[in-house]
Amino acid sequence: MLRRRLARDLNAKTLAFSYASVNSSMTDNAQALATFLLETRAETLHLVGHSLGGLVILKLFELGRAAGLPPGRIVLLGSPLTGSRAARNLARLPFGRKIMGRGIEEELLKERVRRWNGERELGVIAGSLRLGFGQLVGATGGPSDGTILVEETRLPGISQHLVLRVSHTGLPFSSAVAAQTAAFLRSGRFDA
Repeated sequence: MLRRRLARDLNAKTLAFSYASVNSSMTDNAQALATFLLETRAETLHLVGHSLGGLVILKLFELGRAAGLPPGRIVLLGSPLTGSRAARNLARLPFGRKIMGRGIEEELLKERVRRWNGERELGVIAGSLRLGFGQLVGATGGPSDGTILVEETRLPGISQHLVLRVSHTGLPFSSAVAAQTAAFLRSGRFDA
């Protein structure tokens, strides 16, 4: 639904990249994303990632694999940029690490110190409607989208951060999120 709304609002072609979060590492997924993007022919190339998809995008830039891509902006939706309390709590349960897989273990089980390098304008949308799996494993301690704490979506160096009353699962389905994502991709600013 988000892809369809963005295609309409931006009058643009939208593509989806699929990756294996359980069986592949975040580095492997970022390498595969680089290959996918380098094969895409476009004058402008915006990137939008939900949850772990946002971490794949960040890893792409951290690895230096975004060189040669057309210019554009990035919007991340509910991405746990500094780790995830819910994932750490789930990892303590029997089979918790196995359920989450390699990509999550690599990125979320410890608090991370990251900073955006400013290579592209980067906007982040976090949710504040506490509905979701994280409530079962203790994603508490502040406002959250039910899975990811708002504080886990903040990152030094980003252009703008916006909190909307949406759940983690609801982020890619929300018309308000789609409108704000389109606004940022057009202008580098949310319409808040």
